[in-house]
Amino acid sequence: MSKQPAVYILASKRNGTLYAGVTSDLIKRVWQHKNNLVEGFTKRYNVHQLVWYELHDNMQSAIEREKRIKEWKRKWKLDLIESMNPNWTDLYHELISLDSGLRRNDGEG
Repeated sequence: MSKQPAVYILASKRNGTLYAGVTSDLIKRVWQHKNNLVEGFTKRYNVHQLVWYELHDNMQSAIEREKRIKEWKRKWKLDLIESMNPNWTDLYHELISLDSGLRRNDGEG
């Protein structure tokens, strides 16, 4: 997955502590969270599971979406996560395999 603006939600566990963020490189940013390279909330509260993400065409729309989500009630965030990921699976490994498949295909054209 090449750099693309994204909004994401990390969780400590199912129905646990949530963190919403925005980035231009989702794989790299989640890796940083998972390896405690990001100081602050996610490191302090062990919030490392990627449970929801949304890709955007530009950074401005991603930032606006992140701001809206951060204002939401917790219940709305839980509903959003469960609409995409009802089992609260860590989606990071799915992203890695999607990324490696895209990179292999990029070289074949």
